[in-house]
Amino acid sequence: MVKTAALALALAATVATGGCATRRETAALKGGTIGAGGGAVLGAVAGFNPLVGAAVGGAGGAVIGAATH
Repeated sequence: MVKTAALALALAATVATGGCATRRETAALKGGTIGAGGGAVLGAVAGFNPLVGAAVGGAGGAVIGAATH
């Protein structure tokens, strides 16, 4: 339930801010969303806190998304 809520929140944030952002910012948001979702799932599967996994994955995904654009 927690990972579903975290993923839904990240997706809503991406959609809400996607229209008024530059291409680099959009890439960072998309990378953050994908990273947060993946981090939450991996955190839950590995037996760790999915919220910590989402935070770490989201931060890493945002950095990589912005850097690769």
